[in-house]
Amino acid sequence: MKSKVYLREELAVKFGIPRARFSEFEHLKLIRPAGMTDDQSPVYTEEAVQQIAHIQKLQELGYGLEEITRIVRKVGLPKAGSGKSARGKPDHYLTVGTLAEKAGLSPRTLKHWEEIGILTPEMRSEGGFRLYPDFTVYLCHLIKDLQLFGYSLEDIKGISDYFREFLEISARPETASRRDVQERLDLMLGEIDNLSEKIGLFKKGIERWEDLIKKKRKEILQLKGRNPRSAETEERGKHAAHHSD
Repeated sequence: MKSKVYLREELAVKFGIPRARFSEFEHLKLIRPAGMTDDQSPVYTEEAVQQIAHIQKLQELGYGLEEITRIVRKVGLPKAGSGKSARGKPDHYLTVGTLAEKAGLSPRTLKHWEEIGILTPEMRSEGGFRLYPDFTVYLCHLIKDLQLFGYSLEDIKGISDYFREFLEISARPETASRRDVQERLDLMLGEIDNLSEKIGLFKKGIERWEDLIKKKRKEILQLKGRNPRSAETEERGKHAAHHSD
C-alpha cells in the first residue's frame, strides 16, 4: 500500500466543510482530485489536506475565495514534496468489487491474495475503502497464468516479493550496498530463467495438444459423417422387422 487517500465526503467531514463550499473549492480549482474511482467518485491525497488547511488559514486572515483564487494562480498552494501545484490528469482507481469483476475473480479470492501478500491495494481511504490502479487487472491475469503454469500461491508470493523489491531498488538504489543489490538482482534473474524454462515447456505441451486436438477433431467429424448412414440403415431394419411381425 503506497498512500492514504480520502473520498470527497471524508475530506469534507475532516475539515467541517459544507458540500456546497467543497464543490466551490473544486470549481475554482483550488483543490484537485488525485484520481477517480470506477464509480467516478474523486479521491484526494494528503496534498489536498495541506491545501485545504492553507485555504482555511487564508480565510481566517480575511481573504475571500476570489482573492485566494488569484493568489493560487500567481504562487500556487503547498504541495507535498515540492512547491508546485498539481496539474496532471487524475488517475483512475478501481474498488475491490470492480477489480474482481474485471479480473474474473471473487472478492474473497482478492482478499486471500492480500492476506498472504501477493496483492496489495495502491491506496486506502480513511474510511477503509481499498483502491487499486487499472493495471491491477492485468496483474491479476498474470497471477492466474502462473497458477496455470503450476505455481503455488507460495511460489507466486515469492515472485511478487521479487517484483516489489525490484521496484524499490530501481527507485532507491542507494539504500543497500552494491554487493547486496547484485545478489538480489542475480536471484531475480535466476527466477526469470526458471519461469522462462517452464513457459518453454508449457508452449511445447500446448503445441502437442493442439496437434492432437486437430487430428482427433478431424477423425471424429469423419466418423460422424459416416454414422448417420449407419443409423439410418439400422432404423430401416427395425422398421422392416416390426412389419414382418
